Amino acid sequence: MNIVVMGGRGLVGRNIVERLRRQGHAVSAASRASGVDLITGRGLAESLVGADVVVDVTNSPTFDDMASFEFFRTAIINLLAAEKRAGVKLHVSLSVVGTGRLDASPYLRGKSLQERLIAASGIPFTIVHATQFFEFLLDIVNYAVRGQTINLSPAFIEPVASDDVAATIARVAVDAPLNGSLEIAGPERARMSELIQRFVLDIEAPYEVRTKADATYFGAVLDESVLLPHADAERGTLGFEAWRDLSEYARADW
Repeated sequence: MNIVVMGGRGLVGRNIVERLRRQGHAVSAASRASGVDLITGRGLAESLVGADVVVDVTNSPTFDDMASFEFFRTAIINLLAAEKRAGVKLHVSLSVVGTGRLDASPYLRGKSLQERLIAASGIPFTIVHATQFFEFLLDIVNYAVRGQTINLSPAFIEPVASDDVAATIARVAVDAPLNGSLEIAGPERARMSELIQRFVLDIEAPYEVRTKADATYFGAVLDESVLLPHADAERGTLGFEAWRDLSEYARADW
């Protein structure tokens, strides 16, 4: 099977590419570094010649402003048009648990639009909704930190290892399309502020974490369950402590 992974040099993309190649598939890792730009369209048509499946794990370079919405809108319009011309048989997309529930966030509003356009495209598709990656905890810290203080919501989260998400995406990329979505989450539940407190203490970062009910999460105020998956979500295998002990991300240089 000929598979193109958009964002194939990123954290999840590299993992997916490696898994699918080990299975014997012909896999291309497309990114701006390889000359493919979803925003300008540069190199896009050429990258999809002969493609059976497209896996899209690209991400916005910003999280809390309208630039993130515009990234997802422009990227998916260009990508779906190119897929139709190339005769792609399956589109697989990585999205976020909570998409469709948090329109106050430009980032998640962009993901929601992306999903609607995929569903309306006529291309068979599968969307994978993932909870926050453990590797994303540093981004949460960097987004929320002000001076030496991190103000965070007490909303519940069930974070997942990116490796578990990559395994799920690699599997559905060679399965029949769902023409719908599935969810994957980690095996443990915690409040965001409390988990980040543990993380900050573990890596000895010089920050104070404060719980604030009105703290925004990439532009949106959260109720306590809005980021949780449904009860039938798939579950990753790595919990926080197991991930921390294995991960280079837990050894940040502060």
